[in-house]
Amino acid sequence: MKTWLLIGVLGAMLIGAIALSARLWMSMDNTVGGHGWAALVIGAVLTFVVGAGLMALVFFSSRRGYDEDDREP
Repeated sequence: MKTWLLIGVLGAMLIGAIALSARLWMSMDNTVGGHGWAALVIGAVLTFVVGAGLMALVFFSSRRGYDEDDREP
């Protein structure tokens, strides 16, 4: 019961935050130019590439045994 109550409260908070953000976003008269969109796309792509690269390093490190304990039992 407590878990469902927590999920409900957090879900309501998430929906409220999204609604408030959307309302504030739509109330602004500013527009984003071509350079802004380019910066946004480049930043998103680079963030994805860095995240994927780090996950690949974790995967290969685990596969090759670099994460194993060196101590003898």
